[in-house]
Amino acid sequence: MALWQGKSKRKPTGGRLAGSRSKKRFEIGRELQEVKIGELTKKIARTRGGGRKDRLLKTDQVSVTDLKSGKSYNSKILEVIENSANPNYVRQNIITKGSIIETEKGKAKITSRPGQHGVVNAVLI
Repeated sequence: MALWQGKSKRKPTGGRLAGSRSKKRFEIGRELQEVKIGELTKKIARTRGGGRKDRLLKTDQVSVTDLKSGKSYNSKILEVIENSANPNYVRQNIITKGSIIETEKGKAKITSRPGQHGVVNAVLI
């Protein structure tokens, strides 16, 4: 089923609004892209205006930044420890922004949106 990102049919008070037009194609959204741990796999999605987004499907690498030294390293993702977006994502090893992962350098918090940006960036905690 398509996601619709248009105006609501209800007012903030709960009353009904009179519709002025029907749904339009440019108001259709897309499904959430869940990124799992595994061999690097990407998908290219066309955006409005002809641009493109590289969407991650699977990855096992993360760019980790150490805030104390200011240096960045590429590190291997071992597992997802915590995910505030959905507790079930921890069991499935799904990576989203704000999730806490275990890397070879230590625990890190994801700062990028892997399903949108196509890369996984994190900071050590």
